Amino acid sequence: MAVNKCIKYLLFLFNFLFWVSGCIILAVSIYLKVSRGSNKITNEIVPGVDLLIAVGVIIMVLGFLGCCGAIQENRCLLLLFFIGLLFIFILLVAAGILGAVYEDKAMEWSKEAMAKLLPLKDQPADVQTDLQKFEEEFKCCGLLEGAKDWAGNVPDSCDCKDDKEQKCELVSGKNVYATPCSTFIVDLLKSQMVIVLGIAFAIAIVLIFGMAFAMTLYCQLGRKDGPTPA
Repeated sequence: MAVNKCIKYLLFLFNFLFWVSGCIILAVSIYLKVSRGSNKITNEIVPGVDLLIAVGVIIMVLGFLGCCGAIQENRCLLLLFFIGLLFIFILLVAAGILGAVYEDKAMEWSKEAMAKLLPLKDQPADVQTDLQKFEEEFKCCGLLEGAKDWAGNVPDSCDCKDDKEQKCELVSGKNVYATPCSTFIVDLLKSQMVIVLGIAFAIAIVLIFGMAFAMTLYCQLGRKDGPTPA
């Protein structure tokens, strides 16, 4: 039985795009990792950049295996590619279920990670600078307990500046924002989680098509290489 050339080249094209997407994810992740503009507060709370780097590398490797397996009609590479996609698919489904079921727990873990940064005045200067930028942008102060998190060394970024629309309080002679930044950080994480779950769902659908193409070509190659009747 001849191999369906349409499936063969569709699988090759799929894997080439899969490999390119892995390259893009890896490049963007490395840029975010080394960029001085990245916020160290959110990096401490959600170390997602390292995970993205790992995902980018895995996708690149799988895409390369799939391309080689499709163009060379190599059953071993196709099988490895199928197993890799299946493994990622299972991880995505498990992560999606855990993310939906344990969303509140994830928020608790984020707050525990923020608590490790206290007192804020003892953090390195770059971490304090990043948080102060966050405070000015979202009009908040501290992380968990407001100005108390700065242990008496309240920065000017917490100053309410006679902003009547915000809830303020008097601390150490300063009129500062009463809302801790954890409120905005948790809301930000929740919105990002929805986006990530949506992307994961879309990738899972693409993986199903990739596995279907790979297994179809794998089976066709098996029939082609099978014993010829006398």
